[in-house]
Amino acid sequence: MVDWDRVEQLRSKGWDWDEIADDPKVGFTPDTATGNPGRALRVLYHRRRGKGATTSPTTTKKSKSLKETGESRWSLLRVLYVLLPVVAIWFVGAYIAPSPVGIILPAIPYIGLILAGVLFVFLYFVFRADRRWTTVFRNTLIGGIVLGLVFTGVVTLAGSVLFGCPYLPPSSSLTAQGGPGWSHGAITAWQDSGKVVVFFYGATWCPYCSAGSWTIYKALSEYGTLTPDPPSLQYSSLSDVYAGTPEVVLGNLGLTSSNVSFQVSEDQSGVEGTFPGTSNCYQAAYVSAYSGSAIPFLVVNGQWVHAGSPIINPATLAAYNYANATAGANNGATDVYHQVLNESGTAWSAVNTQAYWIMAYIAVSLGASGAGGGLATLDYLASTYHWTAGTKTAVLSDVNQIT
Repeated sequence: MVDWDRVEQLRSKGWDWDEIADDPKVGFTPDTATGNPGRALRVLYHRRRGKGATTSPTTTKKSKSLKETGESRWSLLRVLYVLLPVVAIWFVGAYIAPSPVGIILPAIPYIGLILAGVLFVFLYFVFRADRRWTTVFRNTLIGGIVLGLVFTGVVTLAGSVLFGCPYLPPSSSLTAQGGPGWSHGAITAWQDSGKVVVFFYGATWCPYCSAGSWTIYKALSEYGTLTPDPPSLQYSSLSDVYAGTPEVVLGNLGLTSSNVSFQVSEDQSGVEGTFPGTSNCYQAAYVSAYSGSAIPFLVVNGQWVHAGSPIINPATLAAYNYANATAGANNGATDVYHQVLNESGTAWSAVNTQAYWIMAYIAVSLGASGAGGGLATLDYLASTYHWTAGTKTAVLSDVNQIT
């Protein structure tokens, strides 16, 4: 005998007639002469409905209850059919456009981890379900895709319109160019009232930031006047690797220049592992998109990025660390400072290459090149800021390697 309640239950789940006829719990045994069992069951079902034999008050109530407990109800699996496309679209958007889509949470690793978690739970429940693909689930998935596109669009508008975040392409689009550790992106220039922005993100406790601070200080000093003069000098954490690496405290510097704007976000707490915050959406966007959650991080004109490796190897300044300074071997940070000013000595030899590269990226951002009008721009900069002949030659050499 056919279990018509079971038939109603399976119909509410979206099963087709052939599947229902094959279900042993339905108990349908077709006549061999009928051909297609599903078609035979469907005919019998509609014949019963036509004769009014399908329902009694009890049967109607039971069928309604079974339908209400099917996929049309918002089960966890149905919620996952919505959530999975929303997070997936958000991940793709944040990866393609780290800013503004990924400004709140970057695609890698955060949204990626969320997506992996949702996918794991989805697969767990979908393989346990009796029915994995029905009309209800299909429509729910479509709704999730639409919701994901809307959500990602709202995030994009909020980041770009409300907060003024720039559009940044994925880090995979950056290409190595110029000095060691540098990458270039086809990105709209980051400038401040026409001035090239140099942005540094780091911490005074970090030995890699400390070693790199000398190149940044020297490059900026060749494009204007830095205050205070002399700058604040100190050392990186005494309990970290390369303990007591000498440094210039970049967070205390001010730059007066007609061509360069220095923006810095530097943690000066001295507490290892403490990263600085950011003061505007541009800073936050670049840190989120390209820093790889590591310091030091340096950006020139929004187009040249140094991330993921030391600007200067702290080991090259080991002779001037805190321990040697207190032992009377030398004056530590003070010695490095004077060597950088005078452009001579072992410490200067360790940091000058990257200093010239930073100067070259600034010069190219201002229109310099090794020929024609670009060469005139370089001559103008060298004359305006009183570069030595050696400095101009070194910068020109780097400029000619930048395409």
